[in-house]
Amino acid sequence: MLRALAVDDERPSLEELLYLLNADPRIGSVEGAGDATEALRRINRALESGPDGPDAVDVVFLDIHMPGLDGLEMARLLTGFARPPLVVFVTAHEGFAVQAFDLKAVDYVLKPVRRERLAEAVRRAAQLRESAARIPVHEPDPGHITVELGGVTRFVPVEDITHVEAQGDYARMHTAQGSHLVRIPLSTLEERWRSRGFVRIHRRHLVALRHIDELRLDAGSVSVLVGPVELQVSRRHARELRDLLMHRTTGR
Repeated sequence: MLRALAVDDERPSLEELLYLLNADPRIGSVEGAGDATEALRRINRALESGPDGPDAVDVVFLDIHMPGLDGLEMARLLTGFARPPLVVFVTAHEGFAVQAFDLKAVDYVLKPVRRERLAEAVRRAAQLRESAARIPVHEPDPGHITVELGGVTRFVPVEDITHVEAQGDYARMHTAQGSHLVRIPLSTLEERWRSRGFVRIHRRHLVALRHIDELRLDAGSVSVLVGPVELQVSRRHARELRDLLMHRTTGR
């Protein structure tokens, strides 16, 4: 049973699409979103809950012309996700089919939507979803994190990461060689990497203790030097950081 998300800024079109999808026995659940930003927010929440979580999304039925972020731009963003949902475009415009299939769309359905045509798109999505479910997924060992860039998957050693910066629902990991943007909240990395010597120093920053070169005190403010980068330490985290650095230095 597919878990679907329908995205269209025109309410009548969205309601019709939801009605048709609800009537298809292969659709287990379907929600609607009025724009791409709302849809991305829901997909991010779904990915955080895991493939079997209550908010999981298997396939997105996506309009193209929408205010703000359009459907093609949203689909392009989804290609950067580690495990993106399938995409079916549902649009009144014929001229974007080539771009849509370049983005690995499952199907391209023209409005007004015919029940039989939409059913074929659902069948294709269900078939692809079933095929993907039979492919075993091998996660890297806990000492690495997966990074997707331009269709290439890299495994970055956690020990190479000097600090991590929150960017909304994403996190930018910094190493001596560069930085990588991943779709993981900073709070998740904080919990996952606490045992590996990472500590929260600010609501926006997580730092590896082993990569801190200096602790600086200046007129009541606290900062740390991580390579060439100076990062501010918030007051609520300053005491814990000093204690941890002292413990690391003295071994007590």
